[in-house]
Amino acid sequence: MTVVETGRIEMADISSEQALDEMFEALEPVPEGLKVEIVEGTVYMSPQRDTHWEIILDIIEQLRAKYPRKQLKSDVRIDYPGHLNGFATDVTAMAEGAERSEAGRWRHEDVEFVAEVISKGTAANDYGPKKAAYAAAEVPAYLIVDPYVRRSLLYTQPKDGDYATETKIAFGDEIDLTDTVVGLSLDTSEFPRD
Repeated sequence: MTVVETGRIEMADISSEQALDEMFEALEPVPEGLKVEIVEGTVYMSPQRDTHWEIILDIIEQLRAKYPRKQLKSDVRIDYPGHLNGFATDVTAMAEGAERSEAGRWRHEDVEFVAEVISKGTAANDYGPKKAAYAAAEVPAYLIVDPYVRRSLLYTQPKDGDYATETKIAFGDEIDLTDTVVGLSLDTSEFPRD
């Protein structure tokens, strides 16, 4: 494993899962208060902000109307399709009966819903490579919450590596997930703004 100036760690002749494992192990211990993800082989560390956390917690609390606590994850590594994608999604809702892989990680095939709350330094990932990876994994509903522009984008109906539907929702309006596997609406009226 070699670290190059761009911040990428190049892995030769090993599987993507092994490469991700080695990259995450090399980063341990992660300082408290930092979130670590690997997107297309690049390591990103970002601090958790109050606004960010309040929105995450609000979404999780609302999802509890359908999902038991054990099916909701936050900042837990899940590997997604594409080159070296080990994401620690802000909010993940797992299907009933979801089981961990032999390596002890949750499988992207069991993800029903993902929400990412935008941070300035990593926003391009959420709108770009992460969206592509979630679509390739056929995650039924992907929500981007952007406190800087005070709106959310909901992507549904994954097909052929992209989402067929994009819906813009202003803060204060409901995010209608009733036609998805999630089967409920999220109230955004208390989402804080940045």
